[in-house]
Amino acid sequence: MSLSGLLITLVIGAIAGWLGGLIMKGSGFGLLGNIIVGIVGAVIGGALFGMLGISTSGMLGSIITATAGAVILLFIAGLIRRA
Repeated sequence: MSLSGLLITLVIGAIAGWLGGLIMKGSGFGLLGNIIVGIVGAVIGGALFGMLGISTSGMLGSIITATAGAVILLFIAGLIRRA
């Protein structure tokens, strides 16, 4: 992965993690937390969208996919935390 690819991945992860945090909790998790949640969310969202036959392209599609995965990740984490 090139340096520019890594930077784009980190930016998308940060945006998706921040959006996921806003949707599920009402605030973000700090820069590092947002990046981690966003990147893990991208993996979850990509797998889920792939199983559903939904394809996205471009940076906006990547942000949507990663945000959807981040919301799912935070929802599951909230269920586990309450149990």
